[in-house]
Amino acid sequence: MPSGKIIKSLSGFYEVHTGKCIYRCRAKGVFRSLGVKPLVGDDVEFDVVAENPELKEGTITRILPRKNELVRPSVANIDQSLLVFAITHPIPSYQMLDRFLISMQKRRLPAILCFSKADLAAEAEKEELCGIYGHCGCQILFLSTEEKSGLDAIRQVLRGKTTVLAGPSGVGKSTLVNLLCPEAGAETGELSRKIQRGKNTTRHVELFRVAEADGTGTFVMDTPGFTSLDVMADQAEELKDYYPEFAPCLGKCRFDGCNHMEEPGCAVRQAVQEGKIPKVRYENYRALFLELKNRKPVYRR
Repeated sequence: MPSGKIIKSLSGFYEVHTGKCIYRCRAKGVFRSLGVKPLVGDDVEFDVVAENPELKEGTITRILPRKNELVRPSVANIDQSLLVFAITHPIPSYQMLDRFLISMQKRRLPAILCFSKADLAAEAEKEELCGIYGHCGCQILFLSTEEKSGLDAIRQVLRGKTTVLAGPSGVGKSTLVNLLCPEAGAETGELSRKIQRGKNTTRHVELFRVAEADGTGTFVMDTPGFTSLDVMADQAEELKDYYPEFAPCLGKCRFDGCNHMEEPGCAVRQAVQEGKIPKVRYENYRALFLELKNRKPVYRR
């Protein structure tokens, strides 16, 4: 029985990529009765309905076991995330970046941090970013889609994996997809000069296959740009677990359960004063901690 990966879902049809060609499929009615919906990223088996050169059609008969499933965006079987932020135009929001990093950790998705528009930045700016995020637990890459520099390193980390691209609008995610998959034809938007944000050109979830000479299954997925993202920690007190830089201070605070805010004898605050923990990361932590602490509880019936 033929099999493949769902790369696109639209109006009840699923495009299934077999590695050689694409079949336009519908799902068997049994999935609806079971309350199961095929997702982009699902590995599936299907029956061939039509084998015409112009249109290959099929019916999805089985969804293979998922390694994971995300709700926003609604996808399955993601191996990692590539967080794309511009060095400038727009200037990166470090607090938003921390939100994305926390979100990926909460979803247990390995994250790679990519700073785009590297051609517009001085070396000192790159060094500053590495100083801030060098110990956040992520590999850091720099990319210039204008000069096409840094592409080889990105291809290397993507190879053989299914990767979701995430980040704010206007940083070049769709342009990167076009460079990796020229046949994708992903739309690219112009940057709004007035507010320095990109127009959100990605309207639906779709996987694009990156061509590999040996046929390795490499897929990337662009997602709609975000202007905000909820902190993914459930409680303010667990937020510190999402900052790897705090780990060397574990057990060194005066009080057990220290939240690294105003408590005396806090080893984390001491490390910040000594320059061992970037002040930017710590200030982001404080802001997000207070946001979670002051969040009104949601009452459910």
